Amino acid sequence: MTREDILNLIEEEDVEFIRLQFTDIFGELKNVAITARQFERVLDNNFVFDGSSLYGKKSVLEQDMYLRPELDTFVILPWRPQQGKVARFLCDIVDENGNSVEICPRNILKRTLREAEKKGYSVYVDSECEFFMFHTDDNGMPTTITHEQAGYLDVGPMDLGENARRGIVLDLEAMGFEVESSHHEKAPAQHEITFSSAEAMQSADEIITFKNAVRSTAKRFGLHATFMPKPLTGVPGSGMHVNFAVYKDDRNIFNYKDGELKDEVKYFIGGILKYAKEMCPITNPIVNSYRRLTDSFDAPKKVDWTSQSGNTLAKVRKRIGDDMKVELRFPDPSANPYLTIALFVKAGLKGIEENILPGEECSEKADRLPATLGESIEIMRNSKFVREALGDQFVDSYLDIKSAEWQEYMSQVSDWEISKYLYRT
Repeated sequence: MTREDILNLIEEEDVEFIRLQFTDIFGELKNVAITARQFERVLDNNFVFDGSSLYGKKSVLEQDMYLRPELDTFVILPWRPQQGKVARFLCDIVDENGNSVEICPRNILKRTLREAEKKGYSVYVDSECEFFMFHTDDNGMPTTITHEQAGYLDVGPMDLGENARRGIVLDLEAMGFEVESSHHEKAPAQHEITFSSAEAMQSADEIITFKNAVRSTAKRFGLHATFMPKPLTGVPGSGMHVNFAVYKDDRNIFNYKDGELKDEVKYFIGGILKYAKEMCPITNPIVNSYRRLTDSFDAPKKVDWTSQSGNTLAKVRKRIGDDMKVELRFPDPSANPYLTIALFVKAGLKGIEENILPGEECSEKADRLPATLGESIEIMRNSKFVREALGDQFVDSYLDIKSAEWQEYMSQVSDWEISKYLYRT
């Protein structure tokens, strides 16, 4: 859409407030609200904010940061009042001259996709994002309490979140999403919504928008939606499975040839497997992420793959005709989708360019994934690949903050330790 198209829409739809949305380096959605009258000032690159509070003082380099709306991301928020409507744009972070600030996650993905495009590749992504919906307490604060015992694909009345999930789907469709399906997942209070394949940047934008919509709509139903990977002990955690299809010359390169997997599929997976452990602080970015990766349920534990059914890190998904995809199953929904997709594109195409084979399927000799955030941080610290993909400036800022987070966690004495050791030692 053009500048004039947007200004006309704002007037025609009676939009009074506009949210300028973007993410910090961890994928947390941030927001500045302006009145519709101020929007032209933003289009002229006249809206400055303090980037050091969100991107780390190392990243600022004594420069101001500005928000540049991506005009095609204009959408009216259906859960806000429909008289005096509220719209949003997703924004890139730029400097005073309109040049991309390289530490901005959305800019990192744009750069990666431009590199892929120069090599003749188009990347399409769809995701399967799981989440929990819990009750809130009398003060409206979130709990981990649920009154349901529903399981995989159960229906109401066992599925007590059915109406909230329906409301989420309707809000997503009102925002232009093409929702493929929704259902109750394996754990009580756990749900999944799947949307259709889209160009990689659009898909990353949709994941960010999806998470905001889920939380906002769940609140209307008196529930708290969380994308924390493992909020409960003894049940499965939540994953964010990411499915890739890569096209060259308008053809999906991940199809079969003479009944066998094409080499490009194996090479793409080979690149992912080679760098999987180095990517974990991005794909599994919080202390709680590793509860999911080390539990006894169906999250992947090893750096392996399969072209059949199986609980592996990477899996070839057979579809009808030319619609084969590679599913990557180790990320969780606390991950920044811009960075996660950027790393997967970079690693997969590197695998194709360097003919990196993935090894045997479901190999007993496959490495295990990192067991803790601390372990994964140290692996990433020495990764030339991640620095090449994300940039030294980003990686240094990210590792500083994540290392402090890990040290803060390690300094805490848990209830489990008190219960286990206080009376015995």
